[in-house]
Amino acid sequence: MAGKASAGDDSGGKSMTVFQVDDPERKQSIAREILEALPDWFENTEAREQYIRESRERVFFAAEREGRTIGFLCLKETGSCTVELAVMGVRMEYHRQGAGRALFQAARDYAAAAGYAFMQVKTVQMGYYEDYDRTNRFYRSLGFREFEVIPSLWGKENPCQIYILSLRESPREVILNRRSYRGKYKPEKVPEADLALILEAGLAAPSGCNRQTTSLIAVDDEALLDRLRAEIDPPVAETAPALICVLTQRINAYRDRCFATQDYAAAIENMLLMIRALGYESCWYEGHITDTDRIGDRLAAILGVPEPYELVCILPVGRAESEPAVPKKKPFEERAWMNGFGNPCRR
Repeated sequence: MAGKASAGDDSGGKSMTVFQVDDPERKQSIAREILEALPDWFENTEAREQYIRESRERVFFAAEREGRTIGFLCLKETGSCTVELAVMGVRMEYHRQGAGRALFQAARDYAAAAGYAFMQVKTVQMGYYEDYDRTNRFYRSLGFREFEVIPSLWGKENPCQIYILSLRESPREVILNRRSYRGKYKPEKVPEADLALILEAGLAAPSGCNRQTTSLIAVDDEALLDRLRAEIDPPVAETAPALICVLTQRINAYRDRCFATQDYAAAIENMLLMIRALGYESCWYEGHITDTDRIGDRLAAILGVPEPYELVCILPVGRAESEPAVPKKKPFEERAWMNGFGNPCRR
């Protein structure tokens, strides 16, 4: 077993644990124990035995309460961007006590962290059997949406309903869940295609009078990263597998007005949001880079940056090894108003 985590429920305070199972024999044993206890859903012996056999090779999560296994869930990859909730079962006496939701949340977190964009699940279409109608309602409550019905897959008496769920956050969720991450990063490399998307987002930001004073350099070469890190004292982002260096040119937009700072600030925010949307974490390091010791100048020299460009910020990019800290924010009502200072804005 690996990765135990507590999960809340509404069962009178009895604790429940959801954990990932790695041992194939243990997976098969749990799958058999649970599926054989659910004949209303898994009465077809051939199909049930196939689920049990295939569970050995699946990503597998189990739920346990007071030492008893009460449910499990299996995932399988169906494409480079999609994972399927292949089978899930919870003992009848533990239905509507949070086990299914806890298993789903663990599976969703795993799939999102693994880089999948979608999760699908199949069940019998609504309107044929009450037991499966409850299953349909459960999946819909988790956020799954109807994708397609395939009448011929399981026979005309059991039309197959396919549901789909996006594992990526909505734009609102990306904005509200963005954090400044100062912890350690996982060692996995950030694909160049993802770095390109982040750079593209930065360059799409507005700039004063369209002077486009911001330029960007992504760095993922380990030897080059080591040289850059050696110049940053005190050290930051030491384990990040990639850095984005933000460059600016102090060009007047009109008359004597220069908006270079606003330009690169808008670009940085765009990139931070794209970083979050792609499942990575980052932190805006500017003051440390532009302080009196001029770390940014030394980084620029290593990267061959010519004048009049100035390196003003670095953004580490990578998968977080731990959860970002959540800052305490002032209440919405203290900082946002409607039609005048202090007038409430209803949400």
